[in-house]
Order: sequence, then C-alpha cells, then structure tokens
Amino acid sequence: MAALDGRVAIVTGAGRGIGRSVALLLASEGASVIVNDLGTASDGKGQDSGPAHDVVATITDAGGKAIANGADVTDHVAAENLIRTAVEEFGRLDILVNAAGFLRDRMIFNMSEQEWDDVIRVHLKGTFNTTKFAAVHWRSLRDESAQNRIINFTSRAGLEGAPGQPNYSAAKLGIVSLTWSTAQALAKYGVTANAISPAAATRMTDTVPADRLPSGALSAERSPDNVAPIVAYLASPRSGWITGQTFRSAGYEVSLYSKPVPISRLIGTGPWEVDALGEQVEASFGPLLGR
Repeated sequence: MAALDGRVAIVTGAGRGIGRSVALLLASEGASVIVNDLGTASDGKGQDSGPAHDVVATITDAGGKAIANGADVTDHVAAENLIRTAVEEFGRLDILVNAAGFLRDRMIFNMSEQEWDDVIRVHLKGTFNTTKFAAVHWRSLRDESAQNRIINFTSRAGLEGAPGQPNYSAAKLGIVSLTWSTAQALAKYGVTANAISPAAATRMTDTVPADRLPSGALSAERSPDNVAPIVAYLASPRSGWITGQTFRSAGYEVSLYSKPVPISRLIGTGPWEVDALGEQVEASFGPLLGR
C-alpha cells in the first residue's frame, strides 16, 4: 500500500520546478492531485496552461489520478473555487501544498511599489488564500481525528535575508509565521501545518547570479525531485506528530530549524537610562554578535 493511497492533494505552482516534482511524487504514492498552475514566466508575467496539463498527462499515463487547474491563487474567489474543485472532483481534500510563486528581484532602494506588491501577493497572500478556504472546509467537518495537512514553502531568503530580494524575503518569512499561526489554530480540526525551505535548481535560481548561489547549486544533487520526499512524508498520515515546524531540504539533506528564542537577556530594576542600557548591551550582547 502506497503512503498516500486514497488521499487528495492540491499542489499550487505544480506545472514546473519543485511543485511539479511534488505533484508527481504525491501521485506516485497514491494521491489524487489537483495540479494548479497559472503558467506564468519566472517573473510572474503571461499565462500558459500547457505545463499543468503536461504534468497531469504524466500522472495519468502512469496510472494515477490528476486534473489541471489554472486558478490564480492571488485571487480570493479563485482560491475558494480551487478548494471546492478538489472536493467536488474527488470527494475530499486531505493535503494542501503551497508552492506557487515568482520573483521580482531588486535592491530595496531600486524596488518599485508594484514589484513589492506583486511578490507579496503571490507568495504571502496566495498562501493565505488557499489556506483560509482549506481551513474553512476542514473546520466544517469537525473531525479531530482527521489527518489533514498543509505544507508551505518558505526560503533561505526569508530565514536569513537576501540583499536583492526584500519583497521575496519578507513574504517567505511571513509564510513561516503564518504556518505557526495555522498550526495552532487548526490542530483541533485534525490539521498539521509545516514549512519547507528548499534548495533546488529551478527557473527561479536561473535568475540569480552564479556567484550568489550556494556551492553546487546547479549540480544534479539540487534536482527539484530531491525536495519532494519530505513533502510526501509530511503529507502522509504517519506525520501527524509534527506541526508548526520548518524544515530545510537541500540535495540529499533534510534538516530541522529551531524557532527563535532569546540567547541573552538584560533585566533591569526599573526604567533604563539610555547610556546605562548602551553599556550593558555592548558588554553583554557585543561578544555574542562578534563585536
């Protein structure tokens, strides 16, 4: 018996790259898959239904079940219809994978308002839109024993910052916080929510100068296929013990991130004077920060 037999998944951004690899693996593990992709270029421009249909053909040719869907996840109503499509076509929804996105790279002093808004909209609002309506559906079922899964994609740019991607970095760290919030809010409805920071060679890495990529970022080890297994595991019923966590998947390595915690504290006996506080900050925090 395959790990995902009888389960139904939506994968956004599933026409190419990591989303495609995820959709194919989930289907090979027995899931019926809604292959959602608007078919835009790596900068979010244009539309092409071909990639989503190609993924569906690959799945169905292998004996799996899948349908293509061209909903724009940045559209609130379209996202609602996407969730409804899964339930109407396959009778249920068990898994939501939010992988859709694109880049509009620019340094902060050169970034336009539109470049900021567009990237925040597709990554952060798009993830909110689909998550909201999946949550509405699962909440209506009131099944604490359910094994429903939300798997969001964050990025190293969000977790560590990227100088030429202030919009993308902000959106991707926002997705982590959204994941934490969702994990807490939906636990009583049988839902887990986790995030993955992937490292893979995709159209999006093609836009990054080679000298800014991690060592080996263009090697076979960085195939998007290597990201898919941790997604499939988190999508399975056996992963119900994990929620509100962030993983990194890079090549053949999977790692677990810690959550932010204080590493040092200053506790006064009353309101701080600026100079006194400065002295304490420099003495206590300076060595920790390499001063």
